[in-house]
Amino acid sequence: MKTLLVLIGPTAVGKTELALQLAEQLGTPIINADSRQLYRELPIGTAAPTPDQLARVQHYFVGSLSVTDYYSAARYEADVLQLTEQLFKTHDTLLMSGGSMMYIDAVCKGIDDIPTIEPETRDHLRQRLATEGLDPLKAELRLLDPEYYAQADLKNTQRILHALEICYQTGRTFTSFRTATKKERPFRICKFGLRRERTDLFNRINQRVDQMIHDGLLNEARALLPYRHENALNTVGYKEMFQVIDGNWTLPFALERLKKNTRVYAKKQMTWFSHDPDIHWIDLPKSTDKIIETILQYN
Repeated sequence: MKTLLVLIGPTAVGKTELALQLAEQLGTPIINADSRQLYRELPIGTAAPTPDQLARVQHYFVGSLSVTDYYSAARYEADVLQLTEQLFKTHDTLLMSGGSMMYIDAVCKGIDDIPTIEPETRDHLRQRLATEGLDPLKAELRLLDPEYYAQADLKNTQRILHALEICYQTGRTFTSFRTATKKERPFRICKFGLRRERTDLFNRINQRVDQMIHDGLLNEARALLPYRHENALNTVGYKEMFQVIDGNWTLPFALERLKKNTRVYAKKQMTWFSHDPDIHWIDLPKSTDKIIETILQYN
């Protein structure tokens, strides 16, 4: 049976190089499951694969979008399923690697069949966000869909907007579309998670952030200032750099906040993954050969 290997884990745990070596051994491309690496303008802040790494193994969903493009986990699900249908014609095994929890679940478990939002509805709510701010929209969501409001991440602008888009578009609550029914896939899924001791992981995160600053993250953010309100830039790394550009923070202060916020995000990733009983966990550090041997035992 055709198999999709899924390599997951928190940011900076070491997925990229392992995925490359595993893909080279299997002779398979890599399907990226990092939602921010889809955007071509964000190579430094998302630690996207380098040109040399992209030359080693064919990648899908890396730099395929612009920050102004609308995208979602539901679209990712549809796009990946269409891609795997084609790739499985010539490959018995495919590899998906990344740390975006909702994107991984979209492919492995499926997303509810939520209606496509019309551009007019999306534009209307974006204009309201720009003129009124987020608080009035949250208050409206509380009235229209109190059940979702009670469990939503109220700091996540994109999710608030999307829930309201559904309410406007359909006249129904966003909650009414969320059935959480796992969808069957025409291929086998084997998930492997990489994890490290917290101190080790946090040290790697701190080193990665230092490297991003050295590589020019501040200049990358400066070039993206005209697009700072796009959802693609509502993410760790760019928000801190915008504070520096605005003159609110010094670079050393922003650097420490960026490290802290990345560590917080890594903990959220691990919490999310810990609820998935289908993940086979691999503790690092361990030799790459041993890890690949472990993974191939399941293949």
